[in-house]
Parts: sequence; C-alpha cells; structure tokens
Amino acid sequence: MTQQVPSTEPELAGVRNFRDVGGLPTVDGRRVRYGVLFRSGHLAHATDEDAEFLGSLGLHTIFDFRNAADQKLEGPDVELPGVRNVNLPLTDPADGAEFWKMVRDGDLDQLRTILADGKAANRMITSYRTIIKERTTEHSQVLHALAEDSVPTLMHCAAGKDRAGLSIAVTLLALGVEREAILADYLESNAKHRRYKVHRSSTSASAYSPEVMELLSPLFDARAEYLTAAIETIDGTWGGVDTYLEQGLGIAPETRDRLRARLLD
Repeated sequence: MTQQVPSTEPELAGVRNFRDVGGLPTVDGRRVRYGVLFRSGHLAHATDEDAEFLGSLGLHTIFDFRNAADQKLEGPDVELPGVRNVNLPLTDPADGAEFWKMVRDGDLDQLRTILADGKAANRMITSYRTIIKERTTEHSQVLHALAEDSVPTLMHCAAGKDRAGLSIAVTLLALGVEREAILADYLESNAKHRRYKVHRSSTSASAYSPEVMELLSPLFDARAEYLTAAIETIDGTWGGVDTYLEQGLGIAPETRDRLRARLLD
C-alpha cells in the first residue's frame, strides 16, 4: 500500500501535544498507517476551529485517560458529532491529589521537600511502573477495541505525555514498532509548542522562579528513563512483550493480527 504522507502538522490553539503517530517503522519493515492513530493532551479547551479540525479526522473513538480530579480541574472534553468518547482512568481519582495540590499551591520549601534530590523523577518512574503492572485491564480494553472497530482513534490524558504516552507505547509494542521509534515518538512531547503549561495558584514571579521550575521539571518532562522503566517492567514481570500481551492483557495472536491489519500499511 502506498504510504500516505500527512499535511503539515496543525497548530491547534486549545489542544496541546496533538500528533499523528503514523509513519513509525516496525521491526518487520512495515509502518504505522497515517490517519488512524492520534495522540494529544486534553480536549477541554478546544476552540471551535480545533473542534472542526478534529471532526475532520473521521474519528471513531476518543480514549480519555484522565481521572475525575483531572476533569474537575480542566473540564470535560469537547464533544465531536458521531465520535464515541470512552473515559478510562489510568490512575485512581484520589491518587496523588494532595501531591498535585502541593505542586500548584506549595511554597518553595514545601516543593523542595517533596521534589528535590531526585524525588520528583523517582515518583514518575514509580508511576510508570505501577500503571504497567496494575492497569492491564484498561490497556487490554484499548487494544481489543482497536482490533475490533475503534479506528481511527485519539488517545489523550491531561498533557498527552504520561498516561496517553504509555497507552500509545503499549499499542506500538503490540504492532511490533521498533523500540527506538517508540521512544523517539514519546520524547516528541518535549517540543516547546507541545508541552503542558504549568499552572500554579500564585501569579507572583516567585511562584515561577527558576528554582521552582527546575524542581517541577521532572513532572512535566518526557524523559527516556520513564518510558524505559515501563518497558523494563514489561520485560521483568512477564519476560517480554509477547507474553505481556498474551498473559498480561489477554491479547490472542489473532487479535494482534487484526490490530496490525487495521493500523499498519
């Protein structure tokens, strides 16, 4: 099949970190089809023009991995006509609520206490490992849906970096995409125009001082060590991707074949 090359990536006004995952290479020489798998940050602040663009993609399903606390903070997704919206939280609504309140409201000393000396990065690594080990039901649901009928699809969380990043990575692993390409796509979330905007309660200059932003950066970066920890968890817990898919997620070989038929050229 001739590879369809997408037009210039859109700059959406109210949606961060949007991109088509098409074009990524698999280990057996195929590529992810353009126009079938998209990722982004939340859609709660989409403008009318953003919604018109998203509506033009022919989406079947939008997977929203945010929890109730996220949705309360940011608002519900914009509704697109004819598109199925599936809310599939990948973290418990209460998980880290006090922590994230501290991130928004805490003073410098409080931030040092919870984030300095590698604590922030370690928290992210632990979260990635936990999602892989404990959210197998949710990832199974996503892959089964994609294999059956839910294509084209858009996956998002709040920033489109962590929970959506993991779900995209799991999908790409199931498709047989090269691990280097999966990591490169994940790291695209660091581009300046893609990054989630840090919101703090105070508008004073000190609330966004260089030290504060340095303390917060591990939470808002896409770091190779985070995704590597998730993949190492797959390898260490299940012995490899194939066993993870079959035993961890219940993805039968024929389901994986259907998934590849739908999403690969």
